[in-house]
Amino acid sequence: MTLFEAVLLGVVQGITEFLPISSSGHLILVEDWLGLHVESLKSFDIAVHFGTLVAIFAYFRKDFSQLFLASVAIVKRKKGYEKEKKLIKWLVLATLPAVFVGLFLGDTIDFYARSSFSVAIVLILVGLIFFIAEYVHSKLQIKKINFLNSFIIGCAQAIALIPGVSRSGITITAGIFQGIKREEAARFSFLLGSIAITAATLLAIVKSFSGDIETVSLELIIAGLLASGFSGFFAVSFLMKYLKKHSLRIFGLYRIILGVLILLFYL
Repeated sequence: MTLFEAVLLGVVQGITEFLPISSSGHLILVEDWLGLHVESLKSFDIAVHFGTLVAIFAYFRKDFSQLFLASVAIVKRKKGYEKEKKLIKWLVLATLPAVFVGLFLGDTIDFYARSSFSVAIVLILVGLIFFIAEYVHSKLQIKKINFLNSFIIGCAQAIALIPGVSRSGITITAGIFQGIKREEAARFSFLLGSIAITAATLLAIVKSFSGDIETVSLELIIAGLLASGFSGFFAVSFLMKYLKKHSLRIFGLYRIILGVLILLFYL
């Protein structure tokens, strides 16, 4: 892996982790193009995921500080931070479906769905779902996130284990399908995603100690981490502002066009 490839993969990871166009799907496509298999480069994979995690904590630093104080209040059984306490419960609930699917079906999904062809199909299907969700959303009354719809969003996150789906895209879509404002659904999605990315990073670290690790230079690790961190911060900042006035249709269109181009290339 060269320095250019490390930076490119870091930028791709940072942008696509937060924009609803699928980070795993784009990484597979870029890996195929570069002739790399980044999952064998465990230390680099950990670095770029950590970079996106830092981006989430940096952008939502006020939210996380409130959630931390609410967690302390829960442990000490003190009053206050009632809104944040509810949010913590909903985030934990929404995390459970992905944990269950990841433990029992993660390897199977990765084995059968990790190819450019399958990614293309999924890109198109989820792109069409974006259009359907926006149509349904326009007919619904605005609702707030509650116990039930947070669990449904969590179930949607479990589907995102399929490469090409997009964790942020499918969870935001699950929210707007239920009448939740786009920006509110996005905020919940990213807070929920911080748990998933943290778990994925820790799991990658554990796995790296259980087998042979292909060495990557410190220069490449730092380059990938910085690239994913900075690009991720700007990506999440852009999307949060964008969704206040715009829909997911442009991303759905992008996914459909990209998926069709990939299929035409293979055919």
